[in-house]
Amino acid sequence: MSDTHDTGTFDADVAVIGLGAVGSSAAWRLAARGVDVLGFEQFEPGHDWGGSTGKTRLFRVACLEHPGLTPVARRARELWRELEASAGQPLFFETGGLIVGQPDSRIITGTIAAAEANGLRVERLEADEIASRFPAHARMNPGDVGLWDPEAGLLRPEAAIVAAVDAARGAGARVLTGTRVTAIEPDADGVTIRTDAAEYRVRHVAVTSGPWIGRFVPDLPLTPHRVVMTWFRARDGHDANVDVLPVFIRTVPGHDTWIWGHGAMPDQGFDAKVGPEFDGPFTPGDPDAIDRVVHPGETDGIRDLVAATFPDLDPEPSAVTTCIMTHTPDGLFVVGATEHPRVVVGGGCSGHSFKHASALGELVAQSVVGETAFTDASFMDPLRFSAAG
Repeated sequence: MSDTHDTGTFDADVAVIGLGAVGSSAAWRLAARGVDVLGFEQFEPGHDWGGSTGKTRLFRVACLEHPGLTPVARRARELWRELEASAGQPLFFETGGLIVGQPDSRIITGTIAAAEANGLRVERLEADEIASRFPAHARMNPGDVGLWDPEAGLLRPEAAIVAAVDAARGAGARVLTGTRVTAIEPDADGVTIRTDAAEYRVRHVAVTSGPWIGRFVPDLPLTPHRVVMTWFRARDGHDANVDVLPVFIRTVPGHDTWIWGHGAMPDQGFDAKVGPEFDGPFTPGDPDAIDRVVHPGETDGIRDLVAATFPDLDPEPSAVTTCIMTHTPDGLFVVGATEHPRVVVGGGCSGHSFKHASALGELVAQSVVGETAFTDASFMDPLRFSAAG
């Protein structure tokens, strides 16, 4: 960002639109660099209307989705720990994580590829070793193998977002909550930000509004859709806490699908959480019109998968809620400059971004100020779709 600061002409150097998973960290990382930041959030930080609600998110370093995500996860962990220190509360819990599947399955081969490309310690386990060390996973398909990632764990998304916004404010950012942005209008000299109540003039804008990104950058192929999340209690006389059932991604016995989740942490106020794979096809939804009611029959599918996999869990959900995910065609994020040089985007969660959110915010900040990225993020370039077309 080469422009000289001039508060007489501009209201801020950078506007950050949406202070959820990525936006809260982008505002923090920009403000920490001395950038004059104006953040806009249509709700309140840590709200439950977007894609970062649901008490927990999985954290993995051996990222099966792309080997290039491992350096992002490593940087994210450093930033999560920094946020913990500033917030004075735990945000990240390292539990270790288990991947279970057929040797040629995507979840196994993708995890191995990430580990080998980045020199990670990932332990391979045969079926009898899985059953011995993790009795909760004793039900498997014939031929299943396991991978143990000791660096995996859990994040508290709502608390992490609030901590990042607080850190941004502490570094000098101004934050407008309950303020809905209706339009961004970039031109050669800056960007006009329009809200329901006023308009603002900034040099650059970072669009990090999750399911609402498409409202401001409509050329990106983003598909917001509704997701139901479910929690489960242990049957009487059984234990399903996180020390017994650490973070996992695994195939379901007798089914051609996989599930993800973790055990309960009663001291943090949640039961075991289990969800299905998010490989689509997806039904696009209007993020402003999301149906918050979980209807009869919507949890039947995950109930059957839990019943087939974990005999110690009651397969009837103990709690349910909804959130909105936003998928890209290739399942990877969109982070970086758009076709307009003053507009940077950060989003496209595709069901696996929160673990990386603090580092994605860092990448957004680096893109805005013209700083060299801490890692090669070209596989997340928003322009890759227009280039392919």
